[in-house]
Formats: sequence, C-alpha cells, structure tokens
Amino acid sequence: MSNGLATRQTMTQANYPMPYLACPHPNEFDLRRIARLLAQRVRYRYVEPEVQAIAGGYQIVSPCCSRNIDASGGTIDIARLEYVVQESLWRLYYKDHQRNMWQLHLEAPKLKMLITQLNEDPLRIFWQ
Repeated sequence: MSNGLATRQTMTQANYPMPYLACPHPNEFDLRRIARLLAQRVRYRYVEPEVQAIAGGYQIVSPCCSRNIDASGGTIDIARLEYVVQESLWRLYYKDHQRNMWQLHLEAPKLKMLITQLNEDPLRIFWQ
C-alpha cells in the first residue's frame, strides 16, 4: 500500500477482497435507538434533534432554540458519536462552536453510557 501500512484482508466466496474488520456503524437499528434515547434528555426537550448517519458513527443536530450559537435559530451541531473498531469502544464529541471543531468528551465501551451523558449534560456543553 502507498501509506506503508499493511491491512489484513480476507477473500469472499466470490474472490473479492474484503477488509478483515468492517465497521458496523452506521446502521439503521442504532440510528433509531439513538433517536429514541434522545427523547429522555434533560435540556431543550421542545426541539426535535435529528440523528444523521456519518462514516463510522452518528451526528446529532438540532435547531438552536437558545440562540446562543445561531441567532436565527438555525440547525447546529450538538454531538458526534464514533465507533472505533480496533479498540471496541465509542467516542462522544461535543462541538466547540467558537473554534468550529469537534472535541473529544468521553470514551466508553457501551453506546448507552455516552447517550446518558449526552442526555444529562450537566456542564451544558452539548445542549447550549
């Protein structure tokens, strides 16, 4: 490979190479599960967040009802959930809107642990 990294490959029955470990995310089941769990959040329960599939995970966006980030109340980034196959763990990111960057907040082996943190948001870093 051009980057110098070897990847482990296996062959399918049709003799097409396939990555040894394929990322199982995003998938429709977890996308709907995250959307359902977000209904239990503590802050801004009167807006409808949207869960979007992204490479390796999910992104949550929502209308900005506080007008702290977007004065017009437009849709803003709330959180990003990524699954790291090699480590078998989930990562939860929040959006630093001033720098326009995702910041790692927490890692956990179970998705539900991160959703609980996102829903409670005691530091108000997600639901601003």
